[in-house]
Amino acid sequence: MTATPGTLVLAGTPIGDIEDAPPRLAKELATADVIAAEDTRRLRRLTQALGVQPAGRVVSYFEGNESARTPELVEALEGGARVLLVTDAGMPSVSDPGYRLVAAAVEKDVRVTAVPGPSAVLTALALSGLPVDRFCFEGFLPRKAGERLSRLREVAEERRTLVYFEAPHRLQATLDAMAEAFGAGRRAAVCRELTKTYEEVRRGPLGELAEWAAEGVRGEITVVVEGAGEKAAEELDATELVRRVRVREEAGERRKEAIAAVAAEAGVPKREVFDAVVAAKTADRSA
Repeated sequence: MTATPGTLVLAGTPIGDIEDAPPRLAKELATADVIAAEDTRRLRRLTQALGVQPAGRVVSYFEGNESARTPELVEALEGGARVLLVTDAGMPSVSDPGYRLVAAAVEKDVRVTAVPGPSAVLTALALSGLPVDRFCFEGFLPRKAGERLSRLREVAEERRTLVYFEAPHRLQATLDAMAEAFGAGRRAAVCRELTKTYEEVRRGPLGELAEWAAEGVRGEITVVVEGAGEKAAEELDATELVRRVRVREEAGERRKEAIAAVAAEAGVPKREVFDAVVAAKTADRSA
């Protein structure tokens, strides 16, 4: 007699604050026949924080053994087991292990369900202040500079808001590449340590964010970038930028506010406008 297939459960885990754990997560951790965890040490900390004692077998399931361990887990599922898949943070399969197991389970007609939970992608998107009606998730960019820039250029005309994951030590290089591919004036938000004690969302043009990141940034990073508009931002030369600042100053605006306003109009970093104004002032004195 053939056993009734079991169920594969994809469970979302907190991306920072343990209190964000879905109510069903504790029950699934306590009752699953097999728990496949990206990091068994983190799983242990999670179960301790939730006051749960897993009754099932715990196995590791990470990038290095995902291909080899998938058949073993599918065999357990075909034998009727309830297999719970958890990653270090967020939902499995979203830039984390899981896709191979889901695909293999579906191929075997095994039921796949989920315990919805926190998502760094959606949290960052909601906090960014950028359009959320249409977006696409691009995951991690290539580590090599040339490949990274090439990938970004592929989506330079993408109209939807873009969401990326990035390591803190590569953030400045990535923002520099984004400024080159999309334009320094393209709006973006760097979301750091979401839901954690030192949560921070830094918003601004890509050029300014790249300058800020040069000081060093720590923590888990999600970058949200505005999509391309109907038309590329108007490209203005330094002379026109200075002219617009002077018009505003003559109208009574302080120079600092005038520079900020012109930078926003032109879609360029405030530093670019400031430098143009200083250069023009120096040239006037030399004339």
